[in-house]
Amino acid sequence: MNGKEYIESLRKYKPTVYFMGKKIENIADEPMFRPHIHAAAMTYELAHDPKYEDVMTAISHITGKKINRFTHIHQSIDDLVKKVKMMRLLAQKTASCFQRCVGFDALNALYITTYDIDKKYGTNYHERFIDYLKYIQKNDLMCVGSMTDVKGDRSLRPHQQKDPDLYVHVVEKSEDGIIVRGAKAHQTGAVNSHEVIVMPTRALTAEDKDYAISFAIPIDTEGLINIFSRQTNDTRRLDGEIDCGNAKYGIVGGETLMIFDDVFVPWDRVFMFGEYKFAGQLVETFATFHRQNYGGCKVGVADVLIGATATLAEYNGVANAHHIVDKLTEMIHLAETCWCCSLACSYEGQKTPSGAYIPNPMLANITKLNVTRFPYEWSRLAQDIAGGLIITAPSEKDLKNPETRRYIEKYLKGVENVSTEDRVRMFRLVESLSIGAQLPESMHGAGSPQAQKIMIWRRGDVNKKKDLAKVIAGIKTDEHFKLIVGKSEREFFDIIKNTSNNYN
Repeated sequence: MNGKEYIESLRKYKPTVYFMGKKIENIADEPMFRPHIHAAAMTYELAHDPKYEDVMTAISHITGKKINRFTHIHQSIDDLVKKVKMMRLLAQKTASCFQRCVGFDALNALYITTYDIDKKYGTNYHERFIDYLKYIQKNDLMCVGSMTDVKGDRSLRPHQQKDPDLYVHVVEKSEDGIIVRGAKAHQTGAVNSHEVIVMPTRALTAEDKDYAISFAIPIDTEGLINIFSRQTNDTRRLDGEIDCGNAKYGIVGGETLMIFDDVFVPWDRVFMFGEYKFAGQLVETFATFHRQNYGGCKVGVADVLIGATATLAEYNGVANAHHIVDKLTEMIHLAETCWCCSLACSYEGQKTPSGAYIPNPMLANITKLNVTRFPYEWSRLAQDIAGGLIITAPSEKDLKNPETRRYIEKYLKGVENVSTEDRVRMFRLVESLSIGAQLPESMHGAGSPQAQKIMIWRRGDVNKKKDLAKVIAGIKTDEHFKLIVGKSEREFFDIIKNTSNNYN
């Protein structure tokens, strides 16, 4: 599909959506949803631009046909690299969340995990999933990846919760399928997606077996309810264009609270059912893919923020001041550091038994941990350079009011050759990119900092690093013995004992 066809395709679906106390009947034309829809439409539109064809499209390894890269299963290191290049490109074009990457990562995580489940248990999940993937690729559908359960009391496991519905779980099964109940939070792009792909949110035990489920359903499935979330300054989009800052594409991704009120799922759409030992693997695989993205998409947004901040410095007449250049340089340094991380985890990716490729998990977590920190600093620098008018400028309505316009134009004038309106527009853009919902999303999207630190510690192999230090310091260790004789000390002396009369 192209962008217009994507928007038109949303009219075929009738999801149950509520916002601000009202049921929303027309998703495609709802003013509060329109920026998020436009941002997602860019993932479709750029796939038809010859300039971006290489990063925006791919050849399906299943059908051999050309597809949108957002429906592709990574088949090489090159695919992993092109993915993050696509993320940065789209963020540069929208300065927002384009919402489609969560479902993209869910497709790749399930492709790998269903293969591994089948290999261990002799199930047929992978075959089911490939059939589903063909459907997604053929129709170029947008999927919302649905992982984060509402969780209730975080100190308790799913089966220990007083209310069992605080994690999505199976409540009934039959010959035709299963019925599920529960809720997922922070569902990016849900209202303007075609499909919902559900996964567990954490590693599970045998007692949590009913929560070890993964499946896919259309967004307008009976019993599936979305409550659209508030965002910082979200109703400004109803007041006009300038005050929004990024009126066409909005900020972040239009998240929802997603409720599964006894939702029926047919067996051909079920990709995990009770295989609790693979829940943790699925979560970690998905997280690796999703954390890989952030040095692409967030850096693309930073590119726009840096440009907006530098432009405001010009409009304010301070572009050549040494401290301004220094701060802009620091913003570039921070952003490009995150970009280096995304490239590194992609280039260090590996082939899995399924044939699909996955980024380096350690470096993917390093990428995301940096993104929980650096956007706060480059946003602080943007606010420093821009000045206080990013939060005190008069409204667009006052700017357009004949009674007040001449005062605003006179007293908010910057350099002579730039209109006051253009200066106000740039203030609003910096405001939306450095103060709005972008920062909490940088912190918590794809997992909060502690989630990354847990994975970094697990994969940090500190014991090996300790052995390396002891060897350098001259302290004898088992690792030292291996370096010298190729075997551990115990193995070495067992050989001596068995072959020599002079063992002592």
